[in-house]
Amino acid sequence: MKAVIQNEYGDANVLLYTDVEIPKLGENEVLIKAMYSSVNYADIKKRSGNKDKGKFPFILGLDVAGIVEETSPHSLFSKGDRVIAFPKDGSYAEYVVAKQQLVFKIPNNLTFEKAATMPTVSFLSYMLLHEIGQVEKTDTIVIHSAAGGVGSVLVQLAKLAGVNKIIGTVGDLEKEKYVKNLGAHSVFTYETFTNEVLKLTNNKGANVIFDSVAGDVSSKSLECLGLYGTLVQFGNSSGQIGTFKTSDVHSSCRNIKGFSLGTTRNHAPERLTSIAEKVIDLFARNKINLQVAKVFALSEVAEAHKLIESRKYEGKVLIKI
Repeated sequence: MKAVIQNEYGDANVLLYTDVEIPKLGENEVLIKAMYSSVNYADIKKRSGNKDKGKFPFILGLDVAGIVEETSPHSLFSKGDRVIAFPKDGSYAEYVVAKQQLVFKIPNNLTFEKAATMPTVSFLSYMLLHEIGQVEKTDTIVIHSAAGGVGSVLVQLAKLAGVNKIIGTVGDLEKEKYVKNLGAHSVFTYETFTNEVLKLTNNKGANVIFDSVAGDVSSKSLECLGLYGTLVQFGNSSGQIGTFKTSDVHSSCRNIKGFSLGTTRNHAPERLTSIAEKVIDLFARNKINLQVAKVFALSEVAEAHKLIESRKYEGKVLIKI
């Protein structure tokens, strides 16, 4: 089969489109013929190399939409089932294997392209809003990187939940219209959001702030996080580490929560079953939509990575396989 593999860390040019063996099926696993994969910022970080060094060669990619090709005995799935999944060894390939617990059926009215926009970002967003942030209708919330995949879904979920005040942040105000169309009431840049949030809340600050950027953005977020507020930290796309002091939280009764969908997939996949039902239904009924920024062929993955790194896109970047 065709796949995109990586033999070294580096820029997008290390991605190699080549022939590899179709993966073997293990116990309680499903072989899926991939139709689409999405590109996530986590792919960029892993490609570039980080403290969690992997064994070469490997295949990038977190999620896939496709058709079940083969199952292990007594499976919950059958050949021909339309599914989304989190494969165990990457998704930039014509065939992928996933653990049965991380495969979810999709209805016939949900296209593969639309389904491919959702797994990572919608599962993560739903859990962030409802389980980790525990957002209430009366809250004022801030969503950093609101034009990205997770941010785009978070804004829409918050709007569906009737949240009182939804504030998005972006790197460039050219994305303001896009974020407001999703449901944000206000949009600011990373440079100005602290003061603007305080103005909008009469200096009380936000109730919940969702931060996938880290670095200085985390510090600035604490400057406009209200008493009893929650900072939800779930990424560091800036490449910088955010720092906190104990004095930032104890006297103000504020708290900082961390969350990783990758950790949850690996250690508590059972938590995703009910989430899958909810988000698949929302996408199938067009309650949530994620704009496709651009679709690349599998052989063009390097170009897809370059677009993600440029940040000059809105919504989701997909790979058609």
